[in-house]
Amino acid sequence: MEYTLLIDPLAKQDIIDIYNFIEVNDSEDKAEKLLENLEKTYLSLEKLPARGHIPEELRNTGITRYLEIHYKPYRIICEISNNVVYVHCILDGRRNMQELLSMRLLR
Repeated sequence: MEYTLLIDPLAKQDIIDIYNFIEVNDSEDKAEKLLENLEKTYLSLEKLPARGHIPEELRNTGITRYLEIHYKPYRIICEISNNVVYVHCILDGRRNMQELLSMRLLR
């Protein structure tokens, strides 16, 4: 079964921010390659949405409706409802994830 994939506007902004950071601090080529790989990763959720796991920071608070998949240090946080996968955020896992997830998902 294939799912519909919806990207939250804030997740789209995450992608833009990540791209811009890599472009400025490394190179446009690396930013393009990273963008391509991130897109490939989150688009794969259309076919295999439940392959992720509950983020540890959320599991510890008893919240289990979100899943995450990874690409390098980036964490793609999503939620499955019926046949729709909602991508809520794409975050650098090296940052304070507890704080970021609290601000983004528990608002």
